[in-house]
Amino acid sequence: MPIVSPHRFEPLIDGRQSERAMLVRRGVQRLMIEHRVSLLPEIPLVSGRRADLLCLSEKGEFSIVEIKTSVEDFRCDRKWPDYRLHCDRLYFATHPGVPVSIFPAECGLIVSDGYGAEMLREAPEHRLAPATRKALTLRFARLSADRLLQAEWAANPYMTGSGMD
Repeated sequence: MPIVSPHRFEPLIDGRQSERAMLVRRGVQRLMIEHRVSLLPEIPLVSGRRADLLCLSEKGEFSIVEIKTSVEDFRCDRKWPDYRLHCDRLYFATHPGVPVSIFPAECGLIVSDGYGAEMLREAPEHRLAPATRKALTLRFARLSADRLLQAEWAANPYMTGSGMD
């Protein structure tokens, strides 16, 4: 087993997510799975931003879900418009304790209680350019494969460093 790995040990939780955010994320993940949407949490984008959830539908459409756990969390974050460059649809997800009136009407809205979620407002579509879609699809596939291999390494301490032995 190598001493140094190019992969972070736990890419899904890096200390920036509150317990409340993790509960919202869990409910949204369950909703997306019910709709047959694949998703990856904590995705670094080429712009340098990090999406809370990147979702890929069966039709190949990308959505980003930005999780906000309080009014202050939403007001302090002015980077969310940048996410439009990386998805076909942009959603906010929150919990029932946050007033939904603070979220912009031009974005979708999901409310999660941690056990499930409900889509209160569908996001308008802003189609990605074909080259951007291809690059994002490749990024999604590579990150998925890397995380699967990382989980396998974590579960099996006898695997070698390359994963090919």
